[in-house]
Amino acid sequence: MTLFVNNLTHLDASLWCPRRGLIGASWHVDVELDGQLGDDGMLFDFGEVKPWLKAHLDDGPDHTLLIPLESPGLSVQACREGLCIRAQAPYAMEVRGPRQAFTLLPWREITPQRLAEHYSNLLSRRPPPRVDAIRLRLHEEAIDGAAFTYSHGLKRHVGNCQRIAHGHRSRLCLWENGSRQPLLEAAWAKRLQDRYLVSEEDISDPGLPGPRGQLTVRYQAGQGQFMLRLPRDRCIVMPTPTTIEHIAAWLAARILHETGREVRVQAFEGIGKGAFSGMSPLTRHD
Repeated sequence: MTLFVNNLTHLDASLWCPRRGLIGASWHVDVELDGQLGDDGMLFDFGEVKPWLKAHLDDGPDHTLLIPLESPGLSVQACREGLCIRAQAPYAMEVRGPRQAFTLLPWREITPQRLAEHYSNLLSRRPPPRVDAIRLRLHEEAIDGAAFTYSHGLKRHVGNCQRIAHGHRSRLCLWENGSRQPLLEAAWAKRLQDRYLVSEEDISDPGLPGPRGQLTVRYQAGQGQFMLRLPRDRCIVMPTPTTIEHIAAWLAARILHETGREVRVQAFEGIGKGAFSGMSPLTRHD
């Protein structure tokens, strides 16, 4: 007998790609469980499936930086913060943080199919009672319109969002003077694609030029000390923390400044959640 649950939960993470560099990702998680029916006529109570699986994913890849250890030019070593990861292609990157902020995988490149197979095998080693095998499927949200990926870290967050390099794949919806603007959405999604969003207060020595034109981000959070160094042109510096509320307001202010027209922004943080912000030439605030 096979039990299935579609869109059981979401997985948000960042990953290092040998072609695109640091990118955000958001995936729906579907699950199938093979096993034998119990006397109650059930294989596994639906009410228990979600918390059991979500707990394992939350303690695993969710809100971590996924690292393909066989990617060319990539190195991993212990350091004072926990782990130090350096990459050279497609651009130079260095990130440091506690061990739990990273998921190390013995591959050349991360794909959702391979990640799903990997965790299917791990979960099947110690399945719940009456369950013989577990299969996961990770797939992106179907987005008809503009979408982009970004990475960030929230040092004041009490949960795993404090990790300096986790991210999302998000849709973007914009209105000007009450009318939806698909071309403007596509233009801004392109500007935001694969960028690291950073609060200016987290930039280390902001008045000094970084090595080889790079920007260094550093902060102390509840889980430990974090550092990230990227090329400046891969980063977008915001005057506020990079929460979705502030991202929506920052976008609204930037678009209003460039167009001079009333704007409403619906910014998403991954799948199915986010914030609205609106500004007009008269008010310039929500």
